[in-house]
Amino acid sequence: MSLISSNVLGIVLGGGKGERLFPLTKHRSKPAVPLAGKYCIVDIALSNCINSDIRKVLVLTQFNSASLNQHIAQTYRFDYFSQGFVNILAAEQTQANPHWSKGSADSVRQNIQHLEEIDVTHILILSGDQLYQMDYRKILEFHLESKADITVATIPVSAGQATSFGIMKVNEKGRIVLFQEKPTREELEPLESKLAGRFSSGQFPEDRAYLASMGIYVFSKDLLLEILATTTANDFGQHIIPDAIDKYQVMSYPFFDYWADIGTIRSFYAANLDLTATLPKFNFYRESHPIYTRACSLAGSKMDDCHLHQSVISEGSFLRGSHVRNSIIGIRSRIGYETTITHSYVMGADFYETPEQVEENARLDIPSIGIGDHATIAKAIIDRNARIGNHVRISNSTNLTNFDGENFYVRDTIVVIPQDAILRDGTII
Repeated sequence: MSLISSNVLGIVLGGGKGERLFPLTKHRSKPAVPLAGKYCIVDIALSNCINSDIRKVLVLTQFNSASLNQHIAQTYRFDYFSQGFVNILAAEQTQANPHWSKGSADSVRQNIQHLEEIDVTHILILSGDQLYQMDYRKILEFHLESKADITVATIPVSAGQATSFGIMKVNEKGRIVLFQEKPTREELEPLESKLAGRFSSGQFPEDRAYLASMGIYVFSKDLLLEILATTTANDFGQHIIPDAIDKYQVMSYPFFDYWADIGTIRSFYAANLDLTATLPKFNFYRESHPIYTRACSLAGSKMDDCHLHQSVISEGSFLRGSHVRNSIIGIRSRIGYETTITHSYVMGADFYETPEQVEENARLDIPSIGIGDHATIAKAIIDRNARIGNHVRISNSTNLTNFDGENFYVRDTIVVIPQDAILRDGTII
């Protein structure tokens, strides 16, 4: 473990309601949403920390945190002879703070008493809904070398993308001198930055680009506690960072690899489906940078007389005479005979049903967990433990854009079947 990373506390922000990911966040917090068939979203940030030798991590939560608490408790355990930990800090009402947290900065502020007790010199603030691989040691080294008070990780984006982000204007030394939240096209021109020195990149004309905030920040512990104690600002991106630009040396650390905000149904769906590509943008197969998750003692998947193309099939699944194309099939999935699944993410199940439970399902005339025979599923997300019967068709047949239905939702034309939903035989969506 490097001297730098051993003195750093990572804080993963996961306390928001995750409204943009509803209904996947109906019964769970955003960081606990299943990703890529077997992981949770929080595994990305936590794996980046572990791979960067950062072994002191807090995950701040507020809404629907039970499943996230269980996942972290069962997954991230360091040995008794190290000082490492990954702990949940759920929002709590106290005499000093009688209200729930009102934003990312406020959630950290409400846990100041816990931060003061942890022996570190720097704090790394991380978002809980992003897909990327980063060696945080590099941004920490840059922070120290540049003598920054605050460092913001930024991602170069095109003019077409810039209007959806907070854009940072930097000077020739990489210091942030201007911040504009979601600028209009007319406001963009003065926000263009020149990428200088070690960060110049040939992928942008004349090394110029718009630098969007990634929601990743480095502070010294003392400075962060001072700022939080002397201001009532509630959010890092909207308040703390813009207010700090004129007071402190706030530096930009550009990041050039793949990064995706997966905080909406559309972006979450697209990022997952990209994993089925021949060369996906995000690489789960890097031995030097593994993605960790809860270890499951599941047998390999069984596939009988199936047609599979450009798909990811997770452990412990049973496919019988199924046709799967450009899709992700999650752990413990059961997919029936002559069922066709295309451009979809089936999250799978949290448990197997026993033969007695299957018999009881038949008696009650409800489908067993999984997907029955002769079903057709296209451009959909099927959440965990859904029960989908025979001859069910899920394809957004009426071309809805956004809709809340009985046992299904449509978000940006993508059909989402929520956790534990029941779709009886012959249902058409």
